Amino acid sequence: MFECDLSAILNVIVIRRVPSIFELNNIEMAENREEILANFQGITNIEDVAEAIFHLEETNWDLLSAINRVMPQDGNNSASQSNDTHDVEMIDDDISVITPKTHPPDREDSNQASTSSRKYNSIDLVELQVHCNNKIHEIKMSGSATVSDLKKRLELVCGVPVCRQQISGLGGSRATSSAALSSLGLARNAVLRLKAADRLMEDDEVAERLTTTYVLRVKHDDREYTLKYPGTKTVQEVKNDLYSLTDIPVRHQVWTGWPTVTGLDDTVLAMVGLDLPQHELTVKRAPSKQREYKRIIVESSDSENSSVEEVEDGDSFPTEDDMFVDVPSERLQPLMSDNVEDEALGCIEFAQRFRARYGPNTPNFFEGTLQDAIKESCLKPAKERKLLGVYLHHEQSVLSNVFCAQLLGCETVLQTLAANFVLYGWDLTHPQNNNMLLSSVASALGAVASMTIRSIPVERLPALLIIMRVRSNTEIYSVINGNVGVSELVGGLVEALERFAAQREEDARLERERDARQRVKREQDEAYQRSLEADRAKEEIKKQQELERNQELERAESERLLEEARKEALRAGAEARVPAEPAEGEGDVARVRVRLPPPHHACLERRFHAHDTLAALLDFLASKGYPQENYKVIASWPRRDLTMESHSSTLKALKLYPQETVMLEER
Repeated sequence: MFECDLSAILNVIVIRRVPSIFELNNIEMAENREEILANFQGITNIEDVAEAIFHLEETNWDLLSAINRVMPQDGNNSASQSNDTHDVEMIDDDISVITPKTHPPDREDSNQASTSSRKYNSIDLVELQVHCNNKIHEIKMSGSATVSDLKKRLELVCGVPVCRQQISGLGGSRATSSAALSSLGLARNAVLRLKAADRLMEDDEVAERLTTTYVLRVKHDDREYTLKYPGTKTVQEVKNDLYSLTDIPVRHQVWTGWPTVTGLDDTVLAMVGLDLPQHELTVKRAPSKQREYKRIIVESSDSENSSVEEVEDGDSFPTEDDMFVDVPSERLQPLMSDNVEDEALGCIEFAQRFRARYGPNTPNFFEGTLQDAIKESCLKPAKERKLLGVYLHHEQSVLSNVFCAQLLGCETVLQTLAANFVLYGWDLTHPQNNNMLLSSVASALGAVASMTIRSIPVERLPALLIIMRVRSNTEIYSVINGNVGVSELVGGLVEALERFAAQREEDARLERERDARQRVKREQDEAYQRSLEADRAKEEIKKQQELERNQELERAESERLLEEARKEALRAGAEARVPAEPAEGEGDVARVRVRLPPPHHACLERRFHAHDTLAALLDFLASKGYPQENYKVIASWPRRDLTMESHSSTLKALKLYPQETVMLEER
């Protein structure tokens, strides 16, 4: 540790890193920007590639200007930083890496969110530890960077060409060149192993190997399996598949035939060096070790300090190997498969495996999604509601077996859960299953519930979450962690039940009041609807009657018009049949005078030939609108109805010659 001003530090950097200013100028003018980037990061200790490129682009890739931009040399800054202390770590004989304890003014604190669009938030950074040639290189890259970007960065840092890089621990078949680092599920400070291939491979050869199908002939006892895999499959994935075929867990598999490769399990088949067209392998179960084990009885108590008693006497405490026994493989089967894709199927699998592991004296877990469990428990009418219990399991917690076997197997706990709870179970062991549950909880209960589950440490799992409906909100009421006794568990359940019963009664009362209001409103609505229906029916009847009346008027009018048309036709026909009137002074003329019926007071008069028939007279009267069917022609003396006489009789024969007056009477 030493103190100096920034100018002196920069001079030390330039002098120790490059022998002369001419060489520095040559570096600045070099066409290889990757070399400039590496020099800039080595001098300024800026690990973020995006930030380093930002400063270089702002200075047009002028190395010295970029260094001055990051560590300004003006009087104000140098004065203010003259007392800054720096750690100097000697890595090589001619290179010094200076790590400032305080950040220069132009750089932002890595713990603060960046406001510049050219930089990345620290949350998006992927931090890796790369082991190469017995050295550890810490690499920080943006989560949006691809595997191809990482390989280029490793070529700059480690000096291994991209085409010769063999990387293990990067995600197996998912680590394609275009895959983003954030999509590989890498843990914080994930450890990668980088090894240079024995010979240089061209890109085409690498691509060909990755797309090649490798045939593995695996012998196990008297059986032989022929398996085909793409080159992107990892050895670990092959071993997992053999577990499903041979029922030998991966940790108990003993293989012969795999090539000697560092980090074999995480290496893809394309880079292992398998024989083509097929590769011979043999697998068998590791022999079990015969030891004398001691039984340990765990007594559940009401306190957190449960007692542990050794049944068999011994002079010394058993060693670590003696504390664990070989359990049959079916007992070691996880409660939930890795990478569950369907939540409902995962819950069904969890319930079946939980019962198979811990026996029939276990709770009945809900087989369905969390949303369905909430509907079944919390979203029913108040009097039908139940509490929702969410059991969170974790295989790596030392409390899991005791909690499941002793606490959840207690008869009081079982009866309480069966009568008052809908119990939902999930295994958080695998990260992807954990993320699926957190996403489901956030969707169903909100972000606060998801953060509550996320904040539970593994050492306090398993946990039982009690969820209830409170004032129209479904929320987590309490969390019972795995480090409790039976009495604490029962007490937590009883307390939740008491609060739930009071809340359920209050909700039931509100529901009854609401139902009463809705019933009154419904009755009012029904009465109103009935009134509307009655008014509508009356209106319909009125409209129907009016329609019928109009139809009747139209029909009568139509009949009247038809009748008038018929009468007009008869009148026209009769008029056409009337003989011509004799001329004035012509002989044998009969003059007929016709008196019209009341209220008419006028008379019709017409001259006919004496030999004209009665039909001519009747036609004349019909042509004037007095047809025979409606009127009678009455002779005055003697009174007789002429319409009853023969129509072919002449007027002279009917004594209407030379003149006569007749009367018309309506029939």
